[in-house]
Amino acid sequence: MEDVDAVVIGAGVVGLAIARALTSRGRDVLILEAADSFGTETSSRNSEVIHAGIYYPLGSLKARMCVSGRALLYDFCEEYGIPYRRCGKLIVATSESQLGQLEKIQRVAHANGVRLEFFSRSEALELEPQLACEGALHSPMTGIIDSHAYMLALLGQAESRGATLVTASAVTRMELDKGYVLIGINNEEPMLRANTVINSAGLHAPGVARLIGGFPARHIPTPYFAKGSYFTLAGRSPFERLVYPVPEPGGLGVHLTLDLAGRARFGPDVQWVEHCEYQVEPQRAERFYSAIRAYWPDLRDGALQPAYAGIRPKISGPKDAAADFRVDGPETHGVPGIVNLFGIESPGLTASLALASHVAELAQPGSLSD
Repeated sequence: MEDVDAVVIGAGVVGLAIARALTSRGRDVLILEAADSFGTETSSRNSEVIHAGIYYPLGSLKARMCVSGRALLYDFCEEYGIPYRRCGKLIVATSESQLGQLEKIQRVAHANGVRLEFFSRSEALELEPQLACEGALHSPMTGIIDSHAYMLALLGQAESRGATLVTASAVTRMELDKGYVLIGINNEEPMLRANTVINSAGLHAPGVARLIGGFPARHIPTPYFAKGSYFTLAGRSPFERLVYPVPEPGGLGVHLTLDLAGRARFGPDVQWVEHCEYQVEPQRAERFYSAIRAYWPDLRDGALQPAYAGIRPKISGPKDAAADFRVDGPETHGVPGIVNLFGIESPGLTASLALASHVAELAQPGSLSD
């Protein structure tokens, strides 16, 4: 049996940030990833947006981690040369009846410490002449990032301090033994013995938690999968900023984002699914055209091309209020040595450095005892 200090399960952006944070505190870290490479699921199948922290309830973990994480992320990009652009975002009301929703969004954002400026229709059109709206909120702190370059930097820094990433290594069994956590990989022996286990498995985090023998089931949420498809725009983008409609149940609506080359992509929509699969159904473009033309009526037929899809790792269903991030340590579930991260969907990328610091503090030696 091999002894390890800290094991991070999942090499997505949050898991890599946690590994970096743990190694910066002198911990010896092993990162276990079931896939053949890092960041192949939610971390690489999103909009690559640096969120300002606009929509989340006051005091929620999402709000706190997003606002603090956004500042940390911009500083990280500057310090380590990660490609990014603070392009700003417009949240648009496409009818007078939606102006009240903009007011509510602005109040929530201001309570979270995020300043948004209301623009009239004419003011919004001065910024984006092809936009159709009755009013808009401008978020100057929103940006975009090269998420792969960011994950490479996180991994490189963790490895430079001694962390090891082991891919194609699915956790298949865990047991609690005299203050340690025993971990089986790929149904093979021998097992690892760890002081600390961080379950940052994203879509699979509830399933990983269910592998822990003796772990209380009441502390494992039901997973829900909200698939979001993206379509790219053929030709040059007519917008210089991100454009979001007012939010819809399950997501933020079919919005326009940009990559760092200035190309436009639209999405994600919301499709509740039972299993994780990433095929983009071309017929879903029909709904995209109508949703996009609400704020960009000049979108021509045939301009959208299927791009990619992602899955949001939700812990609330289609009829439930949106759940907050969950970072559950022994003070929550009573099991020493374990920290579970559940429901780390958007704004997980933006919040990653703040979440990592939070988890590293929870995982300090002595703080994970029951």
